[in-house]
Amino acid sequence: MKYTENDRTLILENTENFNIEQILECGQCFRFEKLNNMHYKIIAFGKVLYIKQEGTTVILYPCTAEEYESIWRRYFDMDRNYGEIIEILSADPIMRTACAYADGIRLLDQQPYECLISFIISQNNNIPRIKGIISRMSEAYGTSLGEGYAFPTLSQLDKATEEDLFYLRMGFRAKYIRDCLDKLVNKEVDIEKTDELTTDELLGELLKIKGVGRKVADCVMLFSMGRREVFPTDVWVKRVMEYLYFDNSETDIKTIHAFAKDKWGEYAGYAQQYLFYYARTLKIGKERTK
Repeated sequence: MKYTENDRTLILENTENFNIEQILECGQCFRFEKLNNMHYKIIAFGKVLYIKQEGTTVILYPCTAEEYESIWRRYFDMDRNYGEIIEILSADPIMRTACAYADGIRLLDQQPYECLISFIISQNNNIPRIKGIISRMSEAYGTSLGEGYAFPTLSQLDKATEEDLFYLRMGFRAKYIRDCLDKLVNKEVDIEKTDELTTDELLGELLKIKGVGRKVADCVMLFSMGRREVFPTDVWVKRVMEYLYFDNSETDIKTIHAFAKDKWGEYAGYAQQYLFYYARTLKIGKERTK
């Protein structure tokens, strides 16, 4: 893959295993807007980025080569060989089909603080409402970017009371966000030192926050902390796994986690995303058949 820059427009050519729709629509992030087919607006890292894909050509604007190298290259995980990951996972016939269906998915490398707050908001919520809450919160406390608002920094959002957050229509999540902010500010939970912790230790840290359960913690670790071995399992993923791997029988989440760890090991997080997109799009496992 090579890229060229012209007048703050960066063009990536001959991309492999990159499909911007699959990347953004697979449930790992919320600050995007679909403008047209394969054309999106993203707000991340305090910047507005437009991205358009035509076949294997990906166009990013406004974006300089320096911004691509310092932000977006890592954000889109461009240095990882997803073809190799797909080949490894495809030893399993079910995964082979899932990977072939959504072989353009890449795991984003998001900012841990933003990812944590976003996934606390995501609990028992749907995508449009999640995006709406985050948008209102950013407009109320974040910095204007001209074409939107940056996600509020910890110091900016710390000014909000639980009542303020409730006013943004967060519902019961307001008290969880306030608790999260308190623990981050006083360093009871320090997400800036996560590289020093094992995955189990990191899980324990995140679970100190009220309202953060295993699923939210796994999402944060997978999508922003580089822990590609975790397997986030919500009700939907649980049903999909039961349908595809457990003869459509009721199976507890602990068993599903053990199965994923044994079967996919360090690639479990990638497997989860391929299975999630494949099954959700085709509505596999939506209803039990027995």
